[in-house]
Amino acid sequence: MKKENPTQTTDSLISHISDTARWIALHRAMETERRDALFKDPFARRLAGPEGEKIARGLRYGRSSSWGTIVRTAVYDEYIERCVLQERVDTVVNLGAGLDARPYRLGLPADLHWIEVDLPGILTYKERLLADYVPVCSLERVKMDITDAPARRRLLERVNGESRCAVALTEGLLIYLKREEVASIATDLHSQANFKWWITEYSTPELLEWTLKTYRRQFGTGEARMQFAPAEGIKFFRTYGWRGAAIRSATGEGKRLKREMPFAWLLRLASPLMSKKRKAMFAKYRSDLMLLERV
Repeated sequence: MKKENPTQTTDSLISHISDTARWIALHRAMETERRDALFKDPFARRLAGPEGEKIARGLRYGRSSSWGTIVRTAVYDEYIERCVLQERVDTVVNLGAGLDARPYRLGLPADLHWIEVDLPGILTYKERLLADYVPVCSLERVKMDITDAPARRRLLERVNGESRCAVALTEGLLIYLKREEVASIATDLHSQANFKWWITEYSTPELLEWTLKTYRRQFGTGEARMQFAPAEGIKFFRTYGWRGAAIRSATGEGKRLKREMPFAWLLRLASPLMSKKRKAMFAKYRSDLMLLERV
């Protein structure tokens, strides 16, 4: 990844992966402002800034696609709470943290060590905007490029030595990486024995293809290119020593949480009339939210 400028967007709305952090923060703000909000992120609107609103308004489905962000956020909150409260995780390493504010908004133990890792520009921007707020747990920020393998390995080795039980979080990150880069991260995490858990997601190739057709200009090329969608799904992660402790489909969780994609009701209504072939085709447009456990 190249150095980003988190304070500006270009006419193309998204010129770097860090720009997506503002868009995602705007989605969290939209949910927070609902009466029936699934979560409250009082920092999201501030972090998104006017640029986040500009991206959401300028992109096709820029606001209506918020259901995916909202569902993922809510499910990952549940996964984190499980890891911390039930699995006795004492360290969370958020790789590609972006504008996530969980160390400020979740009910976490004060002695939990939370480490945010991301490019210098986006973390410096977040530090400035949250300077007057106190996190609920011990918070450390590490400014580095996630794809810098030697630096990443040094960090993971250090954290492994300081932790009894750690969980890695890669929320909305892997899809922007090359397959070999994801394999390297999976290997590095597994090589550190105290990293017991990993919260992440993957999309099918069919869903990625649809996304690229819809957002070719923003995500088809350049620094914010979407590319990771393993055809083998969860088996990709098993190859590197990770198995699914919990796997939830985004669409299924959307129904459970009452935050479904637009016109989901219409698809259900039409489902009895669809052929098996057509149903199978729609089933391939899938994104899974995973809590992985080391084997």
